[in-house]
Amino acid sequence: MIKRAGSLMPVSSLPSPYGVGDFGITAYEFIEILSAMGMKVWQVLPLNPLGYGNSPYQAYSSFAGDEIYISIDKLVAVGLLDLRDAHPFNSESKSVDYIKVRRHKQPLLQLAFKNFNISKQYQDKYKAFITGNEWLNDYAIFLTFKKINNLDLWTKWPDKYKYWIKSKQLDLSKYAEQINYEKFVQFIFYWQWTELKAYANKHHIEIMGDIPIYLGLDSADVWANQDLFLLDEKCNPTYVAGVPPDFFSETGQRWGNPLYNWDKLEETGFKFWIDRLRGNANLFDILRIDHFRAFDTYWKIPASCKTAIDGTWEEAPGYALLDTIYKKLPEIKIVAEDLGDLRPEVYKLRDKYKLPGMKVFQFHFNLNKKNTEFENTHNMVIYTGTHDNNTLIGWYKTLSPKNKRHLKNKFNITAKGPNSISRDLKRAIISYTLKCKAKYIIFPIQDILGLDVSARLNTPGKIGSPNWEWRLIDYTALKEEVDFISKTIKTSNI
Repeated sequence: MIKRAGSLMPVSSLPSPYGVGDFGITAYEFIEILSAMGMKVWQVLPLNPLGYGNSPYQAYSSFAGDEIYISIDKLVAVGLLDLRDAHPFNSESKSVDYIKVRRHKQPLLQLAFKNFNISKQYQDKYKAFITGNEWLNDYAIFLTFKKINNLDLWTKWPDKYKYWIKSKQLDLSKYAEQINYEKFVQFIFYWQWTELKAYANKHHIEIMGDIPIYLGLDSADVWANQDLFLLDEKCNPTYVAGVPPDFFSETGQRWGNPLYNWDKLEETGFKFWIDRLRGNANLFDILRIDHFRAFDTYWKIPASCKTAIDGTWEEAPGYALLDTIYKKLPEIKIVAEDLGDLRPEVYKLRDKYKLPGMKVFQFHFNLNKKNTEFENTHNMVIYTGTHDNNTLIGWYKTLSPKNKRHLKNKFNITAKGPNSISRDLKRAIISYTLKCKAKYIIFPIQDILGLDVSARLNTPGKIGSPNWEWRLIDYTALKEEVDFISKTIKTSNI
């Protein structure tokens, strides 16, 4: 088996002249840096429209893309904006200010839409996009309604909007321009992303996308498919998703996502899931399914409960679903996020379909004993950390003095001073993980750079700033790691 190394880097965290990473020239430069390092995988977070808390795991749609990733410079390049319209914004900020980014980009996208209508360029390409994406019309209507209703949760909309998806009684002609604008934005998003992905593939780099298993209530998916979720007569969830109390939380985690009506989904031949995966398989080369265990069993919390304490484990039709997936999409590449304390049946389900699971250095490396957690990991993805972890150096700084000594002794770290320790320790751990038996070895870009907790992307259980806001200013420090990473990969049997 051939191991493949890669990096986890959200698009939002890329350097950019416009306050947030996008599909512009710096994304292409990032691919070139990965290629120079010998990396073969770029893992991204969900690119869907960000919802509550700017979390990519609470999106307005599991099919659509967020307009913040659209490159203004590329709109100039194709003649939809004038060079005078494009000017830098928050380019030196170390965090993303999502509100300001949207305020800056939205007028430019609206101007590009106006120019698109006037010029009549790219109409054949646009018509093909509309024809080839059956989710698009419902999403464009949903987002138009949402904007009309001050971005309120759709369950709070007046009935004429809330139930339009079933009644179709509201005349949409007066909203035609707004609906067409939303379709145009998606057209541009897909156009730019498809070109960027092709560039990555040309450099022999696969893109790993991330598929949240659950959907946010405030999404076009739930609004347009109400029968596929456990909702009451007012469209509010009767049960919600989460995980029960454990070592990390006395009250568990109440995520609040509506649960699937699995019986109804099975009656439809799992069409929604097949369509969702097919669409994402066109955007990405590999799909990581977050919280895979819910295909086996899921924690069912009554919506009236304020915590996740009260709930029951329910079985999902995982085998029937995966049988259907591989019958309909035989070439699909799936990675199962199987972290945590799981029952054996989850691993049996994973292994039945030969799905790679996950191991995380911070969770599985035993500081005091012979490390056995990374044995038998041929069909695994090994991470130094994920988007939910502290950075390697941030994690190291939380260890007790005794465990810090254990870790430095294990990797023969003799450097003095925090900067030298950080450099030598992260390089030792990168070298160690690259030598492990695995299908993929993935490093968050923060770990390659040896950054501390200030570069942490997300802290689970917390909502809002500073989650999801970290970003790079430039590639200066990353380019300094190219020689080390490339040499280490070459000597690690990859």
